[in-house]
Formats: sequence, structure tokens, C-alpha cells
Amino acid sequence: MGIVQTIKNFFTRSKYVMTTQNLNSVTDHPKIAVSSSEYDRIRENLKYFAGQYDTIKYKDSNGDKKERDFNHLPVGRTAAKKIASLVFNEQAEIKVDDEKADEFVQAQLQNDRFIKNFERYLESCLALGGLAMRPYVDKDQVRVAFIQAPVFLPLQSNTQDVSSAAIITKTIKSEGQKNKYYTLIELHEWGEDGKYIVTNELYKSDSQNIVGARVPLAELYEDLEEVVGLDGLSRPLFTYLKTPGMNNKDINSPLGLSIFDNAKTTIDFLNTTYDEFMWEVKMGQRRVAVPTQMIKTEYNADGEKVTVKREFESGQNVYEQFDSGDMDKGIGITDLTTPIRSDDYIKAINEGLSLFEMQIGVSAGMFTFDGRSMKTATEIVSENSDTYQMRNSIVSLVEQSLKELIISILELGKAYKMYHGNIPDMDTISINLDDGVFTDRKAELDYWIKVVTAGFAPDVMAIEKVLNVTPEEAKKIKDQISENTIAKANTGRSDEDVEIYGD
Repeated sequence: MGIVQTIKNFFTRSKYVMTTQNLNSVTDHPKIAVSSSEYDRIRENLKYFAGQYDTIKYKDSNGDKKERDFNHLPVGRTAAKKIASLVFNEQAEIKVDDEKADEFVQAQLQNDRFIKNFERYLESCLALGGLAMRPYVDKDQVRVAFIQAPVFLPLQSNTQDVSSAAIITKTIKSEGQKNKYYTLIELHEWGEDGKYIVTNELYKSDSQNIVGARVPLAELYEDLEEVVGLDGLSRPLFTYLKTPGMNNKDINSPLGLSIFDNAKTTIDFLNTTYDEFMWEVKMGQRRVAVPTQMIKTEYNADGEKVTVKREFESGQNVYEQFDSGDMDKGIGITDLTTPIRSDDYIKAINEGLSLFEMQIGVSAGMFTFDGRSMKTATEIVSENSDTYQMRNSIVSLVEQSLKELIISILELGKAYKMYHGNIPDMDTISINLDDGVFTDRKAELDYWIKVVTAGFAPDVMAIEKVLNVTPEEAKKIKDQISENTIAKANTGRSDEDVEIYGD
């Protein structure tokens, strides 16, 4: 290390000494505008999503303390995965009317495998209430980082959107025989002059549950600058996608709710019922009453009675009866096995699933199976209207968020001189989320043909709606159709000839 760098590090450390901070939690940071209760709620949602439950502690028939895993149903994860697959899949298309901008965007998204990654992270968004996406420059291309709810905390917000935020990154580093826990807080803010400012703060702790004291960035990130300013940005570098609906847990919070935030008691009921059912099946093995002669007494070296053991299996938590009669008098083993209440438990679980469907806003039967055959798309639209409406609410937010992300990708590319074209308006960006599960394409086409024929709408609007393209793209398609029609008329060839032999 040169003397110049040593002097720089000395002054950097001095500055940190003067502005040192100690934080127990990230919500203690003076700039972060999220209550600790909201942060705890998100972490609790993560436990439901991951299926992390405490073990069950009980005493067996000998009075010994035992511990077993809690049997649970992955209801939270299943709901998030199923709804995410209805909203977004690999058939989704993102297009920009500006040819140069579209070429740049498609190259970045394809290299980063964005479509596949977004489909996966959308599950996290629905389960935890929100997801942030932030483009960043990696060598010669723009990539997209997905910031999940537990590490994305707003600084300022309005009723419409989050305008500035903190992004948390945790790292563990070994120092000798101990682990040191580092927390990088990346603050995204707007300066007074309209400049976009990213401030990096690093904290260090001996405990993973405490953020700790602020330390120089050079301890972990040698090339990371403390403050970075970016010009030419019209919006925040990140885009925040949250679930639709009001946050009824904290009406002043800009964060979204999990799709099952208001159904946790039902999930608890389902898990408890399922655990009892599984345990009853396990305990449903043959059970008997045995004579006292089968009791085994253990003694220590001094001949003192220490414990009383039963010779049958001991890992049970249900008390067994014992007959004190004499086996020689004909009193033997009595079968006490009871039937398993499977019908009652299955009925209770199905009722719980029906209640869960109502609480999260999907149609009845989405998580329960009644043996009916598959339905057509038209029947799905009419029968699953609740699911269809919920999907549309999520789709509109996803489309808006993706458009914002495209703008940020282009602006960041331009700021780093990787892109030299114009920044398009959001109206010129089209997001096509395939909804073939719900939409009967033939019925939709017939509807718009009738509308256009009746003179209630121009054919350009029909093209826009049926093909799900922007108005500008619909006009181009209309012009191409008109040119082909004129060309066929001039040649005098039939449609069949053109189709067989080409133009």
C-alpha cells in the first residue's frame, strides 16, 4: 500500500470516528422510515413462507421429555407459487416501440435471464408483500438485482410510490476464531439539486442479531465509494413492486402486505390440524394393555430401585393402562387400539382450505380438489371470477413496475455511455403477460370483429386489444395489412396463390 493511500485511509477513519453510529437494528437508523413492527411482520411472513416452525415438546408414557418436528402444510409457499404462475411465466414479452431502445433492452434482459428470474422472485413478492428491482452495471452490461422485502426499507414515500429507500446487504467474515457480522446500508436518495445520490454505510458487530458500529468501507469493500452521484435520472434507480390492496396492518406504511397476511390464523389452524392428524396416524399403531408382570424395574450398583421401565415401545405420549392381574390366572394382553379419525381430520382440513381461499381472494376450489374434470378457458373466466380479478389487479402493478424498470435500465445505460439512444415514454413500452389460462382467444377475436363490423370501434383498436400491443405498434400492423392488400389487388392473384407461391 502506497503512502498516498495510507493518508487517505487515515482521514477516512478520522471522519468515521467523528460520525460514528451504533445501531441495534436497521430500523434504528435515523433515515429509515419503517417501524420495527412492520419489519417484524415481514420476518414473520418469511417464516410462514419458508415453513420454519418450532419443534413440538412432549412427555412420553415414561414421563421422559421428547421433541419432534412440527408437521405442517406449505400453504403459504403453495399459494404464492400458484398465483405467481398465473400472473407471469416465460411466455411474457417486453417490447419498446423505439427500435434502438428495444434492441438494447432485449440484449440486457436476455443476457441476465431476467424473465426466468423474475418469475421466481415474484413468489417472494407475493409471500412477503413486496419486491424491489435495481439495475446495476456489471462490466459491459446492465444487470438487474432483486431486493426482497426483508432487506428493502423505505426512507421517504408518498401515497403513490416509494421515492427513496435503503437496501441492506449482510456479510459474515471470519477473524481468527470468531465471526464478524457486517451490514452494508445502501441509501438511495434525491439531492437538493435533483441529483440522484447513493450513500454507502458499513456496520460491524460481534453478534448476528445486532447491526453494530459504523466502520470504514475499506474493511470489506475496498473499491466501494462512500457517496456516488448520478445525473440524468428521471426516477429512482430502483422500482418497487408491491401487492395490491391497502396495508391494514399499518395504514401509514408504504409497504405491501403478503397475500396471506390476513389469513395467518387459518394457516395456523390448518397446520395444527394436519400435525394432529399425522400424529394420530403415527399413534394409530396397535396399542395394548399389559399385565404388571411386564414392568421392568432397574436397580443401581447399591441395589436401590432407580427407574421403572416398560418393556414395550417407550416413545409414545399417550398413557397406557396396565392390568395388575396374574398372567397365570388367564389375564393376558388386551387390545386397546382405536380407529383413526381420518374422515373428520380431512373434512376439517378441507374446510380450512376453503376459508383460506376466501381470505386471500381466490375462487373456491383453487386449493381443494373435488375430482371434477378440467374446464375450458371460458368456464374458468366465469367460474373463477375472484381469481381472475385478483390476477388482473396484480398484473396491472407488475406491468407498471416492469415499465419503470425498463426506463431505469435505459437511463443507467445512458449514464454509463453504454446506450446512446432516446429514453422512451412508458406509453411506448408494451408488456404482454400471457393470460391464455383465462382468456378464450377465439371468443375475444369474434367479439372485436363484431364490434368493428358494427362500427363501434376502429380496426386499429381491435388489433391493439386482440394482440395486446401498443397503439403505435397496432398502427404499424394495420399499415402492413393495407400494403399487403394493395399488393395483392395490383397483381390480380388470389389469396390462395399468394399463400402457396409467396409474393
